[in-house]
Amino acid sequence: MWLSKSLSLRQRAEQEGTAADMGVTTIGGGSASVMTRGEQRNLEVFAPGGIVWQPRAGDTVLVIKGGTGCQEQCVIAASTADSAPKEMSEGELFLYSCGKASIYLRKDGGIAIKGNCTAEGDWDAEGNLTLTGRVELNGPVTVNGTLSINGKLIVNGEPYRPCRCG
Repeated sequence: MWLSKSLSLRQRAEQEGTAADMGVTTIGGGSASVMTRGEQRNLEVFAPGGIVWQPRAGDTVLVIKGGTGCQEQCVIAASTADSAPKEMSEGELFLYSCGKASIYLRKDGGIAIKGNCTAEGDWDAEGNLTLTGRVELNGPVTVNGTLSINGKLIVNGEPYRPCRCG
């Protein structure tokens, strides 16, 4: 009798408890462990569609509870206030990794990308790439096909003048 009452009270307290808790990730990854009121292990990690995210150990995260008696829990978000750019405005999006790579979508339509970039796929419907502004290439550059230059060509700091002999 005492055992059934104790279990009943515990279940009622869990059901009446909060539906979400803040906690600190003790084990990161896709099956995280989080310290809330006690350590919760092997929690699934959810993120918005199209984004795959795995919290790091030490991240402050939001854990929500659901299911029968709030027995099922999962991690859905992490505190990012310390990582936001200081000039960030409402309506902007900043996507970043712990390796300092980032994509910053600004409300003025600008996109800032930091880190080593590799692009795959078509640039536009015709497969063309247009770059505006200063472009610096370091390392070997290979061009297959025709290279057209409209404007000046500077080689080793000097304007290039083709030989028109012969």
